[in-house]
Amino acid sequence: MTGATPAIPPAPSPAPVIAVDAMGGDNAPEEIVKGAVRAVREHSVRLVLVGKLPELTSLLTKEEARGEIPVVHADDALAMHEGALASWRRPRSSVAVACRLIRRGDATALVSAGSTGGVVATSTVRLRTQPSVLRPALAVALPTRPVPTVLLDAGANADAKPEMLVQFAHLGAAYAHTAHGVADPRVAMLTIGSEPGKGNKLARKTAELLSATSTGSAGQSRLDFRGNIEGHDLLSGEVDVVVTDGFTGNVALKSVEGAVGFAFDAVRGALGSSALSRAGTLLQRKALRELHGRFDSETYGGAVLLGLNGTAVIAHGDSRARGIERACLLAHELAAGRIVDQVRRRLGGVTRASGWLHRRAGAEGHGPA
Repeated sequence: MTGATPAIPPAPSPAPVIAVDAMGGDNAPEEIVKGAVRAVREHSVRLVLVGKLPELTSLLTKEEARGEIPVVHADDALAMHEGALASWRRPRSSVAVACRLIRRGDATALVSAGSTGGVVATSTVRLRTQPSVLRPALAVALPTRPVPTVLLDAGANADAKPEMLVQFAHLGAAYAHTAHGVADPRVAMLTIGSEPGKGNKLARKTAELLSATSTGSAGQSRLDFRGNIEGHDLLSGEVDVVVTDGFTGNVALKSVEGAVGFAFDAVRGALGSSALSRAGTLLQRKALRELHGRFDSETYGGAVLLGLNGTAVIAHGDSRARGIERACLLAHELAAGRIVDQVRRRLGGVTRASGWLHRRAGAEGHGPA
């Protein structure tokens, strides 16, 4: 009696490799290397450090991690004050070399604490946008409960068209699903009033297009669009994705960060104002630490540039080892969850209208290089 040949299970896919720009950030390269070592040892993340070989080798030796993390040499580095033109001025920077590793298939994602403008421009030029993506968008996680709310665009595109914001909604939905496990993300448009029809021409047209996506347009996934929200709703947790243009999103993000910082300074001053207050603080120190951790930007790893042929996580410029560790873990989770494929599936093929818009944007000099 001849039995059927047993099926051989496919070999598990290797864990993604994260290319870490070791030279970017206010505290580079020391804190970058420390954070990378922690990511490898505590989370088993596969990393490659990109930067000046002698300096990184010395730091890895100091951390007793020489030979534990591979290093790829880069001659140059982006300065923290450099913006978009740095992508052309410094083709041998550590960010550019890291992007080259991704394009060659030797890495899947980039982590950098360098200049946001420089990293956005360099990664967009080197990795290029996915075929159906009009512009990449910068997504940040806001500290809402029970899961973070994704805000985008947070500064990659100061000027945008309604069709771009619709795509940002899909990018944010893919991020919320991959990073936060939200099966059907709720999407809202940030504008000056929650009522339908509020806002400028961009907001009104975008809301109209987003409403039409509730059933799913040709080649694209459905969006659960919940209408408009105002600035005071950003931390309410009522939706999972908040969409706006990069100018408005960056102002909103900096306003939230400033308000949170002011509130913590005020609380800190009040808790230290008397002996009785200080005694009460000792009793509540665990809860206060948890609250501080929830609103600490390093907890969330940084902003994610979505829509490219690769994943780019941009950590805060003043990140220390803990922030870099979290950024590496975020990049690993997004790459392992195949965020690039998620975006491709959500957006589908290029529609005739969006294809025309993509060509027109490139002709005007606003599209990806």
